Amino acid sequence: MVARLIHVEDPDDPRLAPYRDIREKDLVGRDGRFIAEGKVVLNVLLNGSRFEAESLLILENRLAGARPLLDAAPDGLPAYVAKAPVIDALAGFHVHRGVLGLGRRGPERTLEGELAHLPAEALVVVMAGVSNHDNVGAIFRNAAAFEADLVLLDETSSDPLYRKAIRVSVGATLKVPFVRGGSTKAITASLIGAGFRCLALSPSGGSDIAAIKPGGRNAIFLGSEGDGLAPSVMASMEAVRIGMSASFDSLNVAAASAIALHRLWRGAGQVSGPRPPPSGP
Repeated sequence: MVARLIHVEDPDDPRLAPYRDIREKDLVGRDGRFIAEGKVVLNVLLNGSRFEAESLLILENRLAGARPLLDAAPDGLPAYVAKAPVIDALAGFHVHRGVLGLGRRGPERTLEGELAHLPAEALVVVMAGVSNHDNVGAIFRNAAAFEADLVLLDETSSDPLYRKAIRVSVGATLKVPFVRGGSTKAITASLIGAGFRCLALSPSGGSDIAAIKPGGRNAIFLGSEGDGLAPSVMASMEAVRIGMSASFDSLNVAAASAIALHRLWRGAGQVSGPRPPPSGP
């Protein structure tokens, strides 16, 4: 497998149009596509992602370092190569990571369809009103680390395929199945109907997450920074907390998700084998 190199010198080249004005278009969508950036994330997109890569865009002076990506790409995948002024003018900001990729979203997944394919023992993460892209990305990274089967995001949560969320997740949003949309109430009803124990993570929870045993079907609900989960959401399920110092009130939602997911992880207590070196965003 090897990508097809195409050198471009004009930021107005129509072949590069999907990469134009990245920041602005990321906020409103780009016709069923998304932008991924950085070698770590693009390695995921090209190897094991749930999504199809459509093209790459590489800084000319980063071409040698991008060779492993080019070699791993599907045969004939367009890899556009340009100097920094061309890419910066196209993207609307300085692309310091040197390599971008265009992915295709594909058909939207449905909640009912995803739940129907989950195993008898399953772990689901639900985000309710999590609108910060960094938190969304970090929660996906934790979901991948602790083998969550599915991530659900209500209609008020941010898009996991927003460029920054993908980057912070180190590509986990490209691997972990997710469904975005619908109200928290509707999501809860579907999970209960599918036999899930729904757990609302909150500092005011009645029991400690350490008392919850892994196994079976568990869904952990995470709310936004500050407001947290709505009282109506917590009233419909079991509320749990993370024990911590009485002199401090809460954790960042992404940090809290890591603790809760580790507790609910079906692999907790198993002896781990060698791990690859950690990778950054």
